[in-house]
Parts: sequence; C-alpha cells; structure tokens
Amino acid sequence: MPTLFRLLITLLFLAGLVYAGMFALVTFVEPTPKEVSQRIPARELLGETAGGARGGGGAGANLPQPNVSSTPAPSAGQ
Repeated sequence: MPTLFRLLITLLFLAGLVYAGMFALVTFVEPTPKEVSQRIPARELLGETAGGARGGGGAGANLPQPNVSSTPAPSAGQ
C-alpha cells in the first residue's frame, strides 16, 4: 500500500508541475500578432497541372475547366 501512495503522490506532483507551467505560460507570455500572407500560383487555383497542359494527365486532369474569358456569357433569353 505505501508503494501505491508514493506512486499517486508522485503523479499528482508531476501533474501540479505541468499545471503550474501552463499557468505561467498563460500569465507571463504575450503573443505578438503579425500579418501572414502566402502567394498561391494561379495554376493551382485553376486546377491546372504544373506543366500547364490542359488536356494532359496529372493531378488536375479530371477537374472541370473554369470559364476565364473576359466577355460575359450570353443570357438565356437571347
């Protein structure tokens, strides 16, 4: 029985150390916010492969091709 109590007291002590460390981090460390930006290549947004071929195989071969024309699509009534 004394071995069980020694184990429990040791585990409680270690848990208390962890809790005290977390409390100290929350209390004394102030994070500094900063702006983060990351450039995404247009070929990844359009679903094209790295080679740039639209009909070839690769990761983006079975994705639908986006409409990237500068003229608007004709309306259904015309």
